[in-house]
Amino acid sequence: MWAHPGKPLVFMGAELAQSAEWAETSSLDWWLLDHPEHRGVQALVRDLNRAYREHPALWRADDDPAGFHWIDANDSQNNVLSFLRLDGAGEVIACVANFAGIPRHGYRVGLPRPGEWTELLNTDSSAYGGSGVGNLGRVQAVVLPCHGQPASAEIVVPPLGVVWLLAPPGS
Repeated sequence: MWAHPGKPLVFMGAELAQSAEWAETSSLDWWLLDHPEHRGVQALVRDLNRAYREHPALWRADDDPAGFHWIDANDSQNNVLSFLRLDGAGEVIACVANFAGIPRHGYRVGLPRPGEWTELLNTDSSAYGGSGVGNLGRVQAVVLPCHGQPASAEIVVPPLGVVWLLAPPGS
């Protein structure tokens, strides 16, 4: 939701993984933060918000079709969806989401430029209560066309998780 065009909307309590709907007559269930899984969700929302503020590719071109590009919207066999966010000034973020309950190791994803891409966010990080399946902070894209892009990388996409990859500087 944070990577897709438009503004993210989180209802009160969602940042704590509160199961009860928020009501104006009562406080949020702050006691949920006594549990590690709820603190993990809170940490994830904090990091999503920080990344959103710090990376113009996630918001600068929300109302411009040039700010969004599908990598692959049709990989139903693997339950994976991928797209790019671009700020128009060179910053590019690839978002890869795995809707399957198993990790996708060696998943090839098309990228607009070769080089070392930084794993900006991994929703399956152990810091958020996930299993820790990921790319150890970076992936290497090579000049090997894929998904209509001039470069590609083999990545690990965690189960029921999303990774954001930040492009190396360039045009």
